Amino acid sequence: MQDVFCPIKLTGVAASLCDAVNLEKPENAGEKIEVLHKLTDGKGIDRIFMYNPDAVALWIFEKYTDLFTPVMLDSDITLPLQTVMPSVTPVCFATMYTGAEPEIHGIQSYTKPVVKTDSIFDVFIRNGKKPCIVSTGNDSMSKIFLERDMDYFIVETPDEANEKALELIEKDEYDLICVYNGNYDGRMHRVGPEGEEAIEALKHNVKAYETF
Repeated sequence: MQDVFCPIKLTGVAASLCDAVNLEKPENAGEKIEVLHKLTDGKGIDRIFMYNPDAVALWIFEKYTDLFTPVMLDSDITLPLQTVMPSVTPVCFATMYTGAEPEIHGIQSYTKPVVKTDSIFDVFIRNGKKPCIVSTGNDSMSKIFLERDMDYFIVETPDEANEKALELIEKDEYDLICVYNGNYDGRMHRVGPEGEEAIEALKHNVKAYETF
C-alpha cells in the first residue's frame, strides 16, 4: 500500500481556533490552518463549539463513508489531519488544544497529568472569554486541562455530556464549549473497531453531531 502523507497537522488546530475568534495562538502552537482561516474570510466569529468523538480513525471514515453523510451535510469542510505519535488520546488531545508537539507539552504516553503548557483555554481566559469542558469522568478531557479558571462539567455518560452541551448552547454563556464522547473508543477497545457495538456507538456519535 502506498504511504499517503497528510501535510495538514494536528498542531495547527489550536492556532486556527484562536484565529477564528481573533485571538493570539497559544505560546507553543503550530501555525494556523489556512483553509480554516479562509472559511471566515478573516472576519472572525463569536462562538466555538468543539465536538470530540474519540478514536474515530481516518480509515474508518474512508471505509464507512456513508455513515458520515449527515456529518458532511452539516459541515462546510471535511479535513484530514496528520496526528502526533504515539497516537493515543491524551497525547493527541494535549497537542490539539495546545498546538504543541508531545515533547513540549509533556504527555508522551498514555498518561493523564495536568498539562501546564499554554493552551487555547488559557488564551481564552486571559482575554476575558469563557471556555468550558464537558466530559465523562476519568477521561483525558476531564483530566489533562484541569487547574484553570474555567468551568468543568463532568458527568457519568456520553449522553449526559451531550445533554449538558445542548443546555449550555441554549444558555449561550460560553465562548468555547468542548465536548468529549468516549463511547466509540471504549467499545472499539472491547470488540474491535468494526465490531457491531463499536459501529453502533459510531452511529450514535454521528447522530449527536447532527443534533448539535
